[in-house]
Amino acid sequence: MAHFINAKADAVTDAIDGTIAASGGILTRLDGYPHIKVVMRADWDRGRVALVSGGGSGHEPAHAGFVGRGMLTAAVCGDIFASPSVDAVLAGILAVTGDAGCLLIVKNYTGDRLNFGLAAERARAFGRKVAMVIVDDDVALPHLAQARGVAGTLLVHKIAGALAEEGVDLNAIEAEANRVIAATRSIGMSLDTCTIPGSPKEDRIPPGKAELGLGIHGEAGVEQVAYSDAATAMAAVTAKLADGMGDSDHVALLNNLGGLSDLEMAVLSRELMRSDLAGRLSMLVGPAALMTSLDMRGFSVTVMALGDGDADRLATGTGTSAWPGAKPMATADVLPLPDGLTPIKPLASDHAPTRAFLIRCCEILLASEADLNALDAKSGDGDTGSTLAHAARALMGAMDTLPLSDHTQLFRALGQELSQTMGGSSGVLLAIFFAAAGDAASSGMTTRDALRAGLARMQQIGGAEIGDRTMVDALAPALDALDDGLTRAAAAARAGADGTAAMARANAGRAAYVNAAQLEGHVDPGAEAVARLFERMVDV
Repeated sequence: MAHFINAKADAVTDAIDGTIAASGGILTRLDGYPHIKVVMRADWDRGRVALVSGGGSGHEPAHAGFVGRGMLTAAVCGDIFASPSVDAVLAGILAVTGDAGCLLIVKNYTGDRLNFGLAAERARAFGRKVAMVIVDDDVALPHLAQARGVAGTLLVHKIAGALAEEGVDLNAIEAEANRVIAATRSIGMSLDTCTIPGSPKEDRIPPGKAELGLGIHGEAGVEQVAYSDAATAMAAVTAKLADGMGDSDHVALLNNLGGLSDLEMAVLSRELMRSDLAGRLSMLVGPAALMTSLDMRGFSVTVMALGDGDADRLATGTGTSAWPGAKPMATADVLPLPDGLTPIKPLASDHAPTRAFLIRCCEILLASEADLNALDAKSGDGDTGSTLAHAARALMGAMDTLPLSDHTQLFRALGQELSQTMGGSSGVLLAIFFAAAGDAASSGMTTRDALRAGLARMQQIGGAEIGDRTMVDALAPALDALDDGLTRAAAAARAGADGTAAMARANAGRAAYVNAAQLEGHVDPGAEAVARLFERMVDV
């Protein structure tokens, strides 16, 4: 897999330089590349307790992203997934520690414990006052004596950082940090492993499975579980966290392990709010990429029992680039639609043949979802099948509310339903098509003529003509041939759809932005959907 890096050996130092350059002047670094990679607050005056953390790189924005007022004073960066050296840690300690002393916040991995621990001893020999806490928040392996330190480390950074900013002494900050660690629990889940630059990818998670309890360095999880959707994934994670939480107020931290989209993280936020833990959660940090594992397609949830002052310290602003803030959990009041947008539905009526016809159309679109998506991926964004299938499911769910015995009102009702449930330009165009067909039918036109009037209105507003490589290339000839029977109409639709494969240029729709080489030889997915509808109706 290709990465946007220059050379693997320079990736971490290049990334540090980029982070500093984008910080607006709040960050600087020590000399000593490539062996000493220490990011520091540019405004540090050694007047308060310094907080130093770090570890292997590949977890960005951790750890440099949390350097700033109210959080870390310095971050010591190792190579990708490798602990920094003793000399690097010692350099960081000596650079930031004044008379108030320094607290090292270390994740519970052997390399980090040893290197930070030995650096602390050497710093003490230089006369520096240094304390160290070990974060072990991972509950994936509850019987393991040395639990890993994962995203819960960030809550330690935040609360200890707020205390340091207040001028609290080292002993008190160390005690509070240990209290936070004891109150913190984390676990992660992923659908795929991460990709380390320059190394082959490990494909150990099969399709249909998710790995629960995996580490932030790509270590295998405690178990592979069946994956079906976000709700069951979040339920599996929260079930592991629930034991031992108690009924007190907690903060939750929802962390993107690196490879999930913002959309997916928002869905997971919803599921966390609906989970069995929701009643015990009063604050939320995220969702955000906070402690990542390169591009891992997963997430983690951290919960911490709130003690006195924790909520205020979590909510206090920082001078860091990556801390997203801690927000109180709240349920939004859903506001009513403005006047005029609440739909007025016609009286429902039944007509068995019409019901069977519409259900059959919906079933055809549902069965074609994957094929149409694959076809659309050749020339668009790969969602034509899903868009049509979503509309088909909504239409089947609304079947009992439709005026099935009155085709004039039915066309209008279909237009209204599609305008509400079918996304994208295709949803709007089909809504216009059926609404205009309903208006035409109300004036006494035959069904075929009403549909052709709907097509004309859709073309007028949408701008597509025959030959522009859209659904019109199949729909127009099919409607023209409809008086000769459904078989002739299906054949005309198929010929029109297949003809789009030879069109090297699209003049309308998203495919208009795609070059000819990608279009040639591929049928337009909208035209293919129309052709399949007509063909499969003939087969009934």
